[in-house]
Formats: sequence, C-alpha cells, structure tokens
Amino acid sequence: MQVDELLKPFPIKEFHPFPRALLGPGSHEMIGPEALKLGFRKTLVMTSGLRGTDVVHKIVESMKYHGLEVVVYDKVESNPKDYNVMDAVGLYQDNECDSFVSIGGGSSHDACKGARIAVAHDGRNVNEFEGFNKSENPKNPPHIAVSTTAGTGSETSWAYVITDTTTDPDNPHKYVAFDDASVTTLAIDDPVLYYDCPVDYTAQCGFDVLAHASEPYVSRLNFEPSLGNALRAIKLTAENLRQAVWNGQDLAGREGMMYAQYIAAQAFNSGGLGIIHSISHAVSAFYDTHHGLNNAIALPRVWAFNMPTQYKRFAEMAEAMGVDTYGMTDVQAADAALEAAIRLLRDVGITEKFTDVTADTYSKNRLGQGPTAFYENAGTITGDSDDVDRITNHVLGDACTPGNAKECTFETVRPVVDHCMNGDLDDLLS
Repeated sequence: MQVDELLKPFPIKEFHPFPRALLGPGSHEMIGPEALKLGFRKTLVMTSGLRGTDVVHKIVESMKYHGLEVVVYDKVESNPKDYNVMDAVGLYQDNECDSFVSIGGGSSHDACKGARIAVAHDGRNVNEFEGFNKSENPKNPPHIAVSTTAGTGSETSWAYVITDTTTDPDNPHKYVAFDDASVTTLAIDDPVLYYDCPVDYTAQCGFDVLAHASEPYVSRLNFEPSLGNALRAIKLTAENLRQAVWNGQDLAGREGMMYAQYIAAQAFNSGGLGIIHSISHAVSAFYDTHHGLNNAIALPRVWAFNMPTQYKRFAEMAEAMGVDTYGMTDVQAADAALEAAIRLLRDVGITEKFTDVTADTYSKNRLGQGPTAFYENAGTITGDSDDVDRITNHVLGDACTPGNAKECTFETVRPVVDHCMNGDLDDLLS
C-alpha cells in the first residue's frame, strides 16, 4: 500500500506514545543508575564521537563506574547511512550486548533506532523496514537516548531517518521509517550538554525545531492534540534561538530550546510533517548536507507555498513569534509570520539558498567528503534543471509529503524546489 493510501484523507487519527524522559540541567548524570534500573549489563554506545568535546568519554566513564560494560561505536555519520546501522548491528551481536545508549543528535538516535530494529530481526538489513510499522517483532533491546543538540527530537518520536546507499548506489535514497517499536526506552535531555554545540550547528538545529513545530500546525492531518505543543514550540524557538546561538552558555536560552525541540517532536509525532522535511531529505540524500540547514533553507519557501491553504494558522504562528498582529487581516498576519521567519534565519546567520552552500559554509559540512564514490563526486550543489527534477521526484516519494498542507504534484512542487536551490528570499517578501 502506498503512503498516500495509508494517510489520506485521514478519517482516523492515531496518537503515538512518547517514552519516559528526564529533562533539565544535570539529568545526563543519571544515566548509570537509570541503565541499571532498566537491566542494562553490556551496552553498545552509538555516537558520532562528538569530537572536540569530552561528552562521550564522561558518559561512558560514568556508566563504567556504575558497573556497566560498554562497547563504543563512534562512526555514526550525519544523515546516518545504512552501513552505519549495520556495522553497529554487527558490533552489538559480536560482543553479545543487551542494550543501547545513543549520545548526540538525531543522527546518533536514528541510527540506534534502526540498529535496534535490525537486531530484533536477526540482523536483517535496516532498509527492509522503510515505511510504516514494517517491523514484525515488537520487542527489541532497551535504549537510552542522550541528546546533545536541540533539534530533531528523535529521542521522543516514533520516527527514524536512514540513507539507503546500497539498493541503488548511483541514486541514494533517504527515507523515514515510522515504527512504534523504535521508540526509545528513556530520553535524557540536558541543556548543559548543548554548551559545546557550535554556533552554526545550533542555528541549523533550531530551524529543524521550527520546521517540526510549524508543519504539524498546518498539516492536513489537523490533529488537535498536537496543535498546542506545535504553537508553544514556535513561541519558544522565536524567544530563545538567537540567545542559544550567540550566547551558547546561556542556560535560559539552551533550556528554552531544549523544551522547544522536545515538544515540537511530540507535535509531529502524531500531527505529521510536510515538504520542508521532504525537500530536506532529498537534498541530504544527494549532497549529504545537514538536515537542519536544509530545513532552514526550505522553510520560508514551503511556508509561502502552503500559506493560501492556512492563512489563519499562519497568522496565529505570527503572534507566537512575537509579531503584533492587532489590526491585521489573517493574510497580512500570515505574511508577517513569513517575514519573521526570514528575519530569524538571517539573524542566526544561515545560508539562504542551496547553491550558496559550499565546502566551507558550515562546521558540519560533508560536501564531497565521501565515504562512497557517489558522495565524493557530489561536492557542488548544481541547482540545474536535472538537479531540480531529481530532488522534486524524491520529494514526491517521501513519507512526509502526504501530510503537507497543500496538495503536491510535480508541477506545483518543482518551482518550490527550484527556488530553494536558486531563488532570492527577498522575492518572497515582495
């Protein structure tokens, strides 16, 4: 059954559960006792390594202090690849581990979720589980997710995103797997761990939050239990992202973004996403660029695309972002929301179109770095007609697209993608 057949016209709406969570300064120090309480004995830690910080070392040593055996897999890449997942599965099986801990952002958590699903199915390839609840065994190893960024909210959602590099090596495919069995056992969000997050990375992750919050607020699912969290997350992001970016050791800013990302993920967990994410997944698949950066570039264009279907909701978003909408019509206020989003993007210093992204644009950039031959040869975002076409086609096959506020076809979406690649944001304000 196709994704659109599963989702449209949304006559029955499903609420997906959240894991237990510890949130706040110092919460990461509880990982040892919590792991023991959950029955952990020999744990595989999955992480990107968080090089340049001592976060992984401190947490691993704390776990060892509490008597846990620890095996570390620290090769998770941004936009985690299928081989990251399967290498971790092999390590888990070879060392006879019984549990997982992921440390990092969405990449570490997503790769870990995929590894748990694969382990529960005797090491079958993670790509077999693309789609909705494709796993057959609901029981898999316990998992504590420790977040070091305020972005994806993967520690509390039922989604994980993996790039398939093996099915068709010449056309990598980034997909979303939604699976209730992938939900973590315990989420730990500690804003103190965000202090080491680079300025540009903080900004990009913050726009991931804004995308997570705004898309369910205007989604065609129109899921009432998600709307309050979505609007609150928009407000928290508008109030805290600038401070978190430019004064990274400000606890109030970091904690505000911690809550924003946590409840934004809870909003989309059942309220759905849209083509901000679909465009991001497509660009990541072909260029390995950071998900948050992609969301930031796509967000203003997709807001403008969707606005005619949801002027009132966008007007409410403007108010949440601090715009004085008194005396404005819904259309005027919606336009003001778009202007506020572009101002926020510029205030935190994010690149405004994909063809301006180069190898030295941001600290987590992977353009042309490999490790496969495809990515070694994808060192420049061309934005030409063929590039726009392949990204548009990827968008139309993405699991997030059916929830988009406005109906999506090749003819309607292609101009949005083209503007993301080549357009000027000021065009949206005229």
